[in-house]
Amino acid sequence: MSILGIDLGTAGCKAVAFSADGRFLAGARREYSTIHTPEGWAELDSHEVWARVREVIAEAAAQTRHDPISALSISSMGEAVVPVTRDRQLLSRSILCTDPRGAEYAAALERDLGQEAFYRINPNILGPQFSLPKLMWLRQHDPTLFRKADYFLLWGDVVAFMLGCDAVATNSLANRTLLFDLVKNDWSEPLLAWSGIERGRLGRVEPGGAVVGTVCAGMAGELGLPPGVRVVTGGHDQCCNALGSGCVEAGKAVCGIGTFECITPTYSALPDSRQLLAERLNVEHHVLPGLYVSFLFNQACALTKWFRDTFAAADAPADGGDVYALLNREIPSEPTRILTLPHFVPPIWPQCIGDSGGVILGLSANTTRGEILKSIMEGETFYFVDSLRALRDLGIDTREFIATGGGAKSDAWLQIKADIFGVPFVRPRITEGSPLGAAMLAGLATGVYRSAAEAVSVFVKPDRRFEPDARRHAIYQERAALHRQLYPTLRPILRELGGRQ
Repeated sequence: MSILGIDLGTAGCKAVAFSADGRFLAGARREYSTIHTPEGWAELDSHEVWARVREVIAEAAAQTRHDPISALSISSMGEAVVPVTRDRQLLSRSILCTDPRGAEYAAALERDLGQEAFYRINPNILGPQFSLPKLMWLRQHDPTLFRKADYFLLWGDVVAFMLGCDAVATNSLANRTLLFDLVKNDWSEPLLAWSGIERGRLGRVEPGGAVVGTVCAGMAGELGLPPGVRVVTGGHDQCCNALGSGCVEAGKAVCGIGTFECITPTYSALPDSRQLLAERLNVEHHVLPGLYVSFLFNQACALTKWFRDTFAAADAPADGGDVYALLNREIPSEPTRILTLPHFVPPIWPQCIGDSGGVILGLSANTTRGEILKSIMEGETFYFVDSLRALRDLGIDTREFIATGGGAKSDAWLQIKADIFGVPFVRPRITEGSPLGAAMLAGLATGVYRSAAEAVSVFVKPDRRFEPDARRHAIYQERAALHRQLYPTLRPILRELGGRQ
C-alpha cells in the first residue's frame, strides 16, 4: 500500500510515490511550456498539462505494482483556473497569474469595496494576478466560452475532477481567487455578489486532507492504477511544502529556494487584520487544520543564475554537472564588505518595486568572483529581514527555518541565511517538499498515519543543521542597517535609469 503525491507548477509536473514506512518508490517528471502571445498574455495549454499529468501518474503507477498506490493527493500552483464542463471537457487554455489581463477589475474592486474592507474578508493585496480579475475579463471578452463552462476550477482541483471526483475547491487554493472568506472558510457571499460569479460554478470548498472520491474505473485502467484509489484534497504548493518540510506547528517556517525564494511562516492565531495589511502580508490556510501561513518571496535563484551565466559559463562541467559546486568553494567564510541591491528582477512581495535595478556597491580591484556571488546571496537574504521583524512584532515568530528547493543544496547559502537571520536552518534529506506534502496528506486522510507529527517522523529526516554564528550575526546586523539605506538613497537615480530602458 503506497501513497502518491502530485505537484503541478507553471513549467512542469511531477509525481512521487512512497511506501507507508517512508521509502521512495517511484518518481516521474514532465515539462510543458508557457504560451506567450503577441498581446503579452501568458497561458498554459490545458490539454497538454493534463496529458503530462496523466503521464507522470502512469509512470509512477507502473513502478509501484509491487506496492500498489492506495491514495493520492495534489499540490499545485495558485490563481490559474481552467473552464471545464460537467462531462469533464477542458474548454480552453489556462490564464496564468503573470498574465496582465484583468487589472481594471482588480482596480474596480478596490474602488468599490476598499482594500481594508476587502482584506477583512480575503487577506490578499488586490491585484490582477488572482483568479477573479481573469474570470471577469473572460466573461466580457469571450462570453460564449464563459457561458459554456459549468465550472472554473484551480489546477489541483482540476486534476481531482478529471480523475472522476466531484467539483471541489481546496481552501488554500480557493483563497487565491479573491472570492474566498478566510475566517468563514467558505466562498464569500458579498464578493460573489459583487463579481456576479455563481457559487455553484466554483465547486464546494473542502479543506486540505479530505477524501473527495476515488479514481473512476476508466481512468484507473488508462493510468494503470489499481481499483479504488482514493483522491485526497491537497492545496497550494507552498502550503503543501510547509507540511512536506515538517512545518506542522506555529513557530516554524519553510524557506523554499527555487527560481522564487519563498519564506512561509506557520502560525495558529490570526493577528489583527489592520496590522497584517500594514505589512502587506497575505494569509491563507495551511493544509492542516487550525494553522495559517503567509508568503514572503523574491526571485533569488534568478540572481544566482544570472551570476552563473555571466561570470561562470566557461566553468560549466562538460558532463552537465553543477557549476555551483565549483562556485561554492570560492565563497569566503566571512561576511563581505559589498552591498548588493537584489533588484535585478523587480521585487514582488511584500515589496512591489517595478522601477528599480540591481546594484553591487563596494567593489575594488581585489574583489573576487566568490565575494560577488556571496554578496548576491547576502543581498537577497537582507531583503527579508524587515518583514521577519514585522512578523515578530505581530506575534508570528520563527525559531527555525526548514530549507527546501534546489538552492537548499548550497551549504554556503544556508549558513549565510542562518547568520543573517540569527536562527538555525535545517536541510531535510528530501528537499522537494510540495509533492512530499501531498503524499503525506494522502496518507493522513486515509489512516496510514494517525497524526501530522507521525507522518513527519516517517518522512522528514534532517540532513544537516546550520547554526547561526553569533559574531557573524552581529556583523550582519550592521550590514542590514546599511543595506536598508540602499534603495531609498539610490531610488532617484535608479528610477531615472529605469525610465530610459
